[in-house]
Amino acid sequence: MKKCDYCAKEISYFDQYCCEECERRTILYYRRSERFSRLFTIVNTICVFGIPVGLFLASFAPAVGVTIAALSCTILGAMLILLPFPTEGMIRKHKLQKAIKMSRIFGGAVIGLGVLIVGMLFLLKR
Repeated sequence: MKKCDYCAKEISYFDQYCCEECERRTILYYRRSERFSRLFTIVNTICVFGIPVGLFLASFAPAVGVTIAALSCTILGAMLILLPFPTEGMIRKHKLQKAIKMSRIFGGAVIGLGVLIVGMLFLLKR
């Protein structure tokens, strides 16, 4: 059987979605993705490079470097929670609903990494 492109429920081969709600949510997702893709890319790039730069600077100026790394992690995690745009491969493999959920979980993990980095600063100061 074929699966719904949004929720992965089994459907007939002639349909793409199991219900109108799944179709509406998919269309809403792709509109939001199109609208915010440039912002997502810019913030993602800055934060992904900000984390290693901050950790590198932490060896010279611990407060500044850890602040940059933790801020980058927090911004990146918040963005992944608010704008969960998984890759096309994830969407193809897990369908849209599960891929969005996985992206949000990853965003929470990135925020957790930021908290861990700040915790390491306090341990190093002792």
